[in-house]
Amino acid sequence: MTLDVATPVNGVLRGVRVIDLTQNVAGPYCTQILGDMGAEVIKIERPVVGDDTRAWMPTACGEQSATFLALNRNKKSLSVDLDQARGREIVKQLVRDSDVIVHSLKPGSAEARGLGYEDLRAINPKLVYCAISAFGQQGPMRGLPGYDPLMQAFTGIMSVTGSEGDAPARVSVSLIDMGTGMWAAMGILAALREVERSGVGTTVEASLMETGVGWMTLFIANYRASGNLPKKMGTAVAMTAPYELFEAADGAVFIAAGNNRLFRKVCEALTLPDLPADARFADNPQRVAHRNDLHRLIEERTRELTTQDIERRLHAHGAPCSAMNNVEQMLASEQVNAAGIVQALPMAPDDTHRVVGLPFTIAGLRRSQHAAPPALGQHTREMLVSIGYGENDIDQLVEQGVVR
Repeated sequence: MTLDVATPVNGVLRGVRVIDLTQNVAGPYCTQILGDMGAEVIKIERPVVGDDTRAWMPTACGEQSATFLALNRNKKSLSVDLDQARGREIVKQLVRDSDVIVHSLKPGSAEARGLGYEDLRAINPKLVYCAISAFGQQGPMRGLPGYDPLMQAFTGIMSVTGSEGDAPARVSVSLIDMGTGMWAAMGILAALREVERSGVGTTVEASLMETGVGWMTLFIANYRASGNLPKKMGTAVAMTAPYELFEAADGAVFIAAGNNRLFRKVCEALTLPDLPADARFADNPQRVAHRNDLHRLIEERTRELTTQDIERRLHAHGAPCSAMNNVEQMLASEQVNAAGIVQALPMAPDDTHRVVGLPFTIAGLRRSQHAAPPALGQHTREMLVSIGYGENDIDQLVEQGVVR
């Protein structure tokens, strides 16, 4: 695949076909990324129930779960029972003319069904085979299930989230699920490049556990260097100060001064001229050592000002800061709207739903044309006809419960 810089992100993966055997969050997010970049994504779903997130209610847009809508645009739905031999045969026939298959089956489950890498490589030697799992494909826990909050506990993320003395807390965003989807998508893109170079397919593996360990990189580095276990610090960051949330007269503002120059700018903006000359705050190590004193002195000033005033002052001095926004405030931000990342998703006639697009642009362009997530089995007949099934054959498969 050669990228023309003038090609919109919509078409970067044009001509790539992806078979999607995933559900919930991590796998569907991975394949949605690929679909957003122009790949044809065929989502294989269980008859009758489909992807679990179709039932994640009551939050919905029309009859569709809001979670399902967030993760499954630009896909086609083929409803197939993989527990039946004829259902597995349909997947194998699709694989013949596909470039990528992504599954989130338990390690060993795909192989037991005859859908392992070696099975499918025999059908299509150029296939990129991506397996997403909870704990990875090796090790004593490889067969265990896992979900985002569970992995936040396992990888130590919960141990450093929240404020000291508080009960453990999870990060509310699905950072492990969505992060795993991102890593899987990046691995698939790299593997497609290798296929282009060598003509030979390969495997890609991603797991929730490895993503969680990856997010702990800085904590691990500091622990290995000091021997001290990281602590919960609320909004603060262990390595630098001031780098945390401060109360204002009408809310709170995060102030981030990652070096001496920025610290001086913060003090100038807040008219705190004595702080840079104080030996306790002479450099970052001293500011970290005396974080509580520094926080108290800065907050005495910020409590006198509104969040808008603090932002105006600090931005004028080039000092990084942000009011603590809720979702409504974030979505109303002129900057978020200027980025064009929140986009309309066509639904029923004369109806739209707002979704978050790809968080990057190519040649200044962002994917802007989206197909609504499919109804369960919406493209079953279309896909079966495309691989040679006649209408009578399809009717028979429906009667046997192989497809819907």
